[in-house]
Amino acid sequence: MSRVTLSRYLIEQTRSHNTPADLRFLIEVVARACKEISHAVSKGALGGVLGSMGTENVQGEVQKKLDVISNEILLEANEWGGHLAGMASEEMDNAYQIPGKYPKGAYLLVFDPLDGSSNIDVNVSVGTIFSVLRCPDRNGAEGDLGEEAFLQPGTEQVAAGYAIYGPQTMLMLTLGDGVKGFTLDREMGSFVLTHDNIRVPESTAEFAINMSNQRHWEAPVKRYVSELLAGKEGPLGKNYNMRWIASMVADVHRILTRGGLFMYPRDAREPEKPGKLRLMYEANPMSMLIEQAGGAATNGTQRILDIQPTSLHQRVAVFLGSKEEVERVTAYHQD
Repeated sequence: MSRVTLSRYLIEQTRSHNTPADLRFLIEVVARACKEISHAVSKGALGGVLGSMGTENVQGEVQKKLDVISNEILLEANEWGGHLAGMASEEMDNAYQIPGKYPKGAYLLVFDPLDGSSNIDVNVSVGTIFSVLRCPDRNGAEGDLGEEAFLQPGTEQVAAGYAIYGPQTMLMLTLGDGVKGFTLDREMGSFVLTHDNIRVPESTAEFAINMSNQRHWEAPVKRYVSELLAGKEGPLGKNYNMRWIASMVADVHRILTRGGLFMYPRDAREPEKPGKLRLMYEANPMSMLIEQAGGAATNGTQRILDIQPTSLHQRVAVFLGSKEEVERVTAYHQD
């Protein structure tokens, strides 16, 4: 029985689901870039890529060497193909302009080049998160593409996915018609379809949250987590297990694989910020994947995909995963 590669799957989508050819080529380029990042990550200390750069990104976070390397790999792979009008990255202050010597296309690519990079030096799974949007019609306008072109709600995404670099390198992808999982066959050099029609169970007994921040949480989160911890004797009537990897890609991958709930609420340490995670680079693409797999994603009060972005690096609280638990914690916020 022949195996379905990512390329073959995308070709079939173009034929049977009217996926535009330029979107297909864009996804293939992103996948090739992820293979290159996977190779760099796997070298670790042997490749001299561990440790920090001694610089900070626009978020005020110390950049790891692999943050910068991964960002450059994605930019260089995608700038010349003619599929993109522009790119935006968590590691860059402003939108990236396609050099004038290259043709421009109809899409925008938004990405976190290496999510969970604080875990690189301890050999924990990290990953690349990406989102594809259509570029608004500029009515013949010349010059640089402004930030406003990217400020589209998550419902406007035409594709989203992530690559996870762990014991296996996998690519999880949605084109708006369910979620597929592809595993990198290093001998073939191709991503091969291994997980078809991924579904997140509606109920779960697992949750992921950083308990060390408990004293800073808002009242609805404190109430909800206390009920989870009360177990079978508590109001929810069952025992829950907690998992926390501190790499969003790894935590979300576990949820897509076997269910669960991921929470990164806002807290009192920085009350002026509505959350920690980035709406454009993390929350929107992950929420699209989770919803396409039958789960739910909110910021505590509203569906994440409905949020209208106001800036490229906007932050947001995140509750995503099994629908039953997301709806419960969201109801506590709304109460």
